[in-house]
Amino acid sequence: MKKILPIALFFLTAAGFASAQLTPPSTDVLGAHLNYGRGCAACHAPHSGVYGNGNARTADPTSGNVALWGEDVSSLYGQTITSGGGSFVDVLPTSMAATTPDVSGLLTCLSCHDGNYAQGAMMKNKVYETLPSTYGTLNNVPTLLGNDGSTKGNYLNDHPVGLQAAMGCGGQYNWDCTISATGTVQMTGTASSKFVTNYGFFVSPALNGTTPVVMCTTCHNQHLMNVVNVTAKSQSGLPVGPYATMFFLRGPYNPASATPGSNQTAQFCRQCHGGESNEMNGGTAVTTF
Repeated sequence: MKKILPIALFFLTAAGFASAQLTPPSTDVLGAHLNYGRGCAACHAPHSGVYGNGNARTADPTSGNVALWGEDVSSLYGQTITSGGGSFVDVLPTSMAATTPDVSGLLTCLSCHDGNYAQGAMMKNKVYETLPSTYGTLNNVPTLLGNDGSTKGNYLNDHPVGLQAAMGCGGQYNWDCTISATGTVQMTGTASSKFVTNYGFFVSPALNGTTPVVMCTTCHNQHLMNVVNVTAKSQSGLPVGPYATMFFLRGPYNPASATPGSNQTAQFCRQCHGGESNEMNGGTAVTTF
């Protein structure tokens, strides 16, 4: 009996994981970033950047030199973004040629998703996806950080982001992880390694020197709205395959799950917020899809 029980529990766990896997998504993976049919060219102009997108008003005609960026970001140069209740301050780069990670990880995103310094091109300030019934009537999720229905220019109610939004290890609220000399977050502690097996570590911190920091692209993959592909190379113990996600998030995240007590959406947040995880609090609960 002692030998049979662990085997039975293994198969039950594996069955729970397998039920979370998807067949290939039935809608285009670019989702909202198809931009009402305009597609990739809404952000990337393959010839001449913002000039190629017909925007000759830009103060920086060389912005297309970075990722063929086709949106005018000049109004954001040097602006101060204070997020996370006022504790995190990021002064945006003064040029797309700056070498800091907030060029590609924050500045480019705000060229559409700001709504304050930069008007949101083609943005309706309401989340594109159809939200599940679990959201109830609170389903008007804004998409403009600086003009979200509160006071225009208010970034205090947004998640900390920028060069000062550093990820940490150890302490009351963090994982028992370590940060290498080059800034890599290593989830190798007793609890953090168990969490990687139970869910994974899908986020992609940027590097400010050798300090891992949070950018928009840390949590969001702007090219995949509705699916996350877990491969054999992924830092995750989940079975290989495609998993549902929403909002361009980098890990499995499905608030539409029909499983009572599903905790996968909380698991996504716990990748950074280790103090609120099951593992750091002595819990044994794995990811329930």
